[in-house]
Amino acid sequence: MSMTDLLSAEDIKKAVGAFTAVDSFDHKKFFQMVGLKKKSPDDVKKVFHILDKDKSGFIEEDELGFILKGFSPDARDLSAKETKTLMAAGDKDGDGKIGVDEEPQRQHGGFCIPHTQRPPGLPLHVTAAQEEYN
Repeated sequence: MSMTDLLSAEDIKKAVGAFTAVDSFDHKKFFQMVGLKKKSPDDVKKVFHILDKDKSGFIEEDELGFILKGFSPDARDLSAKETKTLMAAGDKDGDGKIGVDEEPQRQHGGFCIPHTQRPPGLPLHVTAAQEEYN
C-alpha cells in the first residue's frame, strides 16, 4: 500500500511544498493539508504503518526526521529542531518513540505532552482547543 492509496497525491504535493523551508514545518497544518484529519482511525493507522519504516510498531526519532519522505520521496528531511518538536507532540507516554496508539490522537487535532514536560495539573492528553494553556 502506498501513501497515495490513502491520501490525495495533489494534497500531499501541496502540503510538502508548503514546508520546504528549514524550520517551517508545522505538523498540525501539514496533517490537515494532506487530509489526515478527515480520515478514519483505521486509515490513520495505515498511514502510520507506512511511515514506520523498520516495522517496529513505533516511529523513533531517527525515522521521524524523514517523515516528509514517507509522503513524498523528494521531500526534505526535518531539521533536528522540527524532529524534536514533532516527537514531543506525538510521544504520549514519554518513552522517546511514537506508538501506533499515540499517532491517531495527534492526527485528529490533539497532541500529547511527555510527562516530563507537563505542568502540574495538566492532563496527559491535551486537545487542540486546550493547547493555548502552554
